[in-house]
Amino acid sequence: MTNTSTLRLGITGGIGSGKSTVCGLLAQKGFPVIDADAISRACTAPGGAALPAIAQAFGDAVFEAPGLLNRDAMRALVFDQPQARAQLQALLHPMIAAEIERQAAQAAASFAPCIAFDIPLLVESQRWRPLLDKVLVVDCQAQTQIDRVMQRSGLTAQSVQKIMAAQSTRAARLQCADYVLFNESVTIDQISQQLSAIFPFLEISSRHWKNSA
Repeated sequence: MTNTSTLRLGITGGIGSGKSTVCGLLAQKGFPVIDADAISRACTAPGGAALPAIAQAFGDAVFEAPGLLNRDAMRALVFDQPQARAQLQALLHPMIAAEIERQAAQAAASFAPCIAFDIPLLVESQRWRPLLDKVLVVDCQAQTQIDRVMQRSGLTAQSVQKIMAAQSTRAARLQCADYVLFNESVTIDQISQQLSAIFPFLEISSRHWKNSA
């Protein structure tokens, strides 16, 4: 039996926007968070379901050894060649979507009042929006994105800009949003306050959900 009143909340944002921080806060409150990136990594980890198809499509050049994907090589390929990126997404997205729905059904069956779907490519792909009730976009200035990613990943500004160019534009994300959380020069507590202002039921539901989980 599933909970038909469960809110399916899509959360997205550009690289470095802080959507993982928002999802972390929801997880701390006890709400299920389904992480599309984590599912994607599992599909491409050693023994992952996507590796045979990737090997067939792209060959040995993107593997460090049989069954071990060279993520740096794969990343460079898909950011330099849009056709390769589309080909990889065509392989991965059906697998990711199936696992997302499996996890969502499990969470809904336990009567979670809200399920957060952390989906970086929510705007870029037409697959996700019809499956969600609402979309929350975590937003910040482009320079802030660059600075954050450089600091945490050691990438150059040029590399970060290349990643951003491959993502949806900020304007397109904002147009898709039902709600916007502006994550610019704010503390974790202030982010939590913004969440509570957007979804006041979360503060009440979180206590009941934690107690019943």
